[in-house]
Amino acid sequence: MNPMEDLIREIQDDEIDATASIIRSSFMTVAKDFHIIQENCATNPAFITSEKLKESINKGIKFFGLFRCDIQIGCVALEKAQDGVFYMERLAVVPEYRHKGYGKELNDFVFNYAGSQGGKKVSIGIINENIQLKNSYTKYGFTETLIRKYDHLPFTVCFMEKRIDSAMIACNMEY
Repeated sequence: MNPMEDLIREIQDDEIDATASIIRSSFMTVAKDFHIIQENCATNPAFITSEKLKESINKGIKFFGLFRCDIQIGCVALEKAQDGVFYMERLAVVPEYRHKGYGKELNDFVFNYAGSQGGKKVSIGIINENIQLKNSYTKYGFTETLIRKYDHLPFTVCFMEKRIDSAMIACNMEY
């Protein structure tokens, strides 16, 4: 991975369709593994539409694209909550680019960005049964805060969080 060839920036209006497609393709592999279909979990990112993504942006959720040599290969969304908490959502890397450090690159970006915006911690919600993903976030420093079963979801949700270390925040970052 050559950081000089990678760029993470806020997506533009003309990139919404491509970003929705990246989210769908990335989350569809998980949906298949956990037997998630539109009928049992319509809000799963595997079924996101461009219109829903636009609605999220209009509500203040920021979507950032990861571009490798000018080709978008991933994205992440960040929502400012309250009391210095940011929610990280929709972290996605297209399947053919997985396991090459891009997820970590997006995580690092989120922590730098949230920290530069006064954030104190980042919170996520994941499928608790997705042990590989849960282990990845644990390895990155997230800790489990709550496990909850929702009647309308075909899986259990694990909420995790990680404090933002001010030493992690890169100096002179501009967004």
